[in-house]
Amino acid sequence: MKIHWLGLIIMAVLCIAMDIYICRRLSRNGYRMAMWLNALLAVLSAALVIAIGVMPMSSATMSNGTFVACQYMLYTFFAILAPKALGMLVYGIGRWLKRRWAAIAAFIVAALVFGVMWWGAIVTPGSLEVREVELEFANLPDAFDGYRIVQWSDAHLGTYNGRRTIVEKQVNTINALNADMICFTGDLVSRETNEALPYRDLLATLHARDGVYSVLGNHDYDNYVIWDDEQAKLADRKALCDLQQAAGWRLLNDDYALIKRGDDQIVLIGTENYGDRPGEKRGSLVKAYSGLQDSNFKIQLQHNPYAWRANTLTNSNIDLMLAGHTHAWQFMIKLGGWRWSPASIRYPEWGGAYSEGDRWLYVNIGTGMVGPPMRIGATPEITVITLKKKK
Repeated sequence: MKIHWLGLIIMAVLCIAMDIYICRRLSRNGYRMAMWLNALLAVLSAALVIAIGVMPMSSATMSNGTFVACQYMLYTFFAILAPKALGMLVYGIGRWLKRRWAAIAAFIVAALVFGVMWWGAIVTPGSLEVREVELEFANLPDAFDGYRIVQWSDAHLGTYNGRRTIVEKQVNTINALNADMICFTGDLVSRETNEALPYRDLLATLHARDGVYSVLGNHDYDNYVIWDDEQAKLADRKALCDLQQAAGWRLLNDDYALIKRGDDQIVLIGTENYGDRPGEKRGSLVKAYSGLQDSNFKIQLQHNPYAWRANTLTNSNIDLMLAGHTHAWQFMIKLGGWRWSPASIRYPEWGGAYSEGDRWLYVNIGTGMVGPPMRIGATPEITVITLKKKK
């Protein structure tokens, strides 16, 4: 993680100015205890930023536990800053309107934001939502009418720093769904293979009638750590692939599998990560499956939903693509059936089911976290996709 010192200095100056203003207002109004509490939080914030700034967070020698601790330290800084900043905004508006409720409203807003942020960091990551989706296809073979696929994505196992109960809950939930097939659509880890080692036995217990299949995500390529040499990086990536295969998963790195039911069959195609950033366009549909225009019903596993419009729709007749990657940017607002996430700013298809004619994409918002260790409104997701024959 690269530290942008100019940005940190600017933020530090703004934080100091804001805290001086808050302390002065609290002192003038006789809230001495609140003033000293704010001053203590300001010192804590400064200490957190300094500690994070001096840590080599991109080093392969940094343990996962230390890395996760740094993430929580950074999040704590923002969980102190954001409530105060929004509280000040409400207070300023109230003062401008000459309302007596300005101070009370500011406190309520700050307390709510603080509570929501820590609920999203402590409670939501351990929750789990099972989403049931039915998708209809005119060309689905009769023997696969009602076929159930469980999709799991973006586990980022380092997120949990050895807390097995969360991963156990996810694995047990998947197994209890009694799927025909389990598909994992990338990002098993965030930085390196060591993150997955405490969960090897759990991963090996996943089972479905037609097996467990997976592809690699952008974080599975070890690009978020500075390695001593390229050989060490490649060795770690191979170790992650070997771990999945040892767990009984079939890793489809630009490869395919035939799934048969009697005389009927469907084709499962797995492509390596095909992302929207330079250097991330690894996956090759042609390499994975040469009959891209044949009459077989085809499902593609691909980590990044960007590939659907950039590659899959134009270069194949694949019927269904399963993807992950977005996490809904770990922030989502839901009102009834309406959902919104800031991920929609970058990804037109960021979470849920999307269609173009008779062709479908499903984007799973994942279970793990990367960057800020929180999920606000974006409950970890396991998806059950039932294939139906269109009548």
